[in-house]
Amino acid sequence: MRRIDAESLALIKRWEGLRLSAYQCAAGVWTIGYGHTAGVKPGDTITEDEALRLLLADLRAAEETVERLVHVPLTDNRFGALTSFVFNVGQDAFARSTLLRKLNAGDYEAVSGELARWTRAGGRVVQGLVNRRAAESGLWVRGAFVASGHVGAAPVRVPAGPTVGAAGGVLATGVIATLAEHAGALTPLVAALRDIHPAVALGLIGVVAGAALIFWRSAGRA
Repeated sequence: MRRIDAESLALIKRWEGLRLSAYQCAAGVWTIGYGHTAGVKPGDTITEDEALRLLLADLRAAEETVERLVHVPLTDNRFGALTSFVFNVGQDAFARSTLLRKLNAGDYEAVSGELARWTRAGGRVVQGLVNRRAAESGLWVRGAFVASGHVGAAPVRVPAGPTVGAAGGVLATGVIATLAEHAGALTPLVAALRDIHPAVALGLIGVVAGAALIFWRSAGRA
């Protein structure tokens, strides 16, 4: 059976977050370890080694589901992205998803947009899921993860404003999440970007990048 690589495993562990005592996730399901839910009861505790064993066992089911249900070729990166997605949303949801239907029809480009639709838990948009879908989309499209975030993070604000394509929204939220994770010195900027619509944030990022390119080219001619 096909398995995900070590990098995908490490990042799934980061997305899930390690909890050695049972807790209720954003959807109200009792959870422990790295997102393990089967048979978990209030008051349960485990060790880190036990959490890893549970994760590897749980991932086997997600890997088998992707291998069985996807009928088009997948690179290692794309296999890892879908395995992460299935592990998070469940096998039944994946089997019934529009994402799977479009993918099996050969529409690889539709996957990022479909991933971006799966950001709710308990009836509300959750920032951790927005980050995770952006990360999975980044792996799917560019072959590299762009973000990580625990599912239990605070819900994202979705202010009114112009619409944006799903892929653009994923890219914007992914870039914002990456800044949040790796650029502590830019905390005020990151906070501001998170409070505006992804389309506006993406535009601002483009303006900054363009200005930087113009400056670099001017410096090179000087």
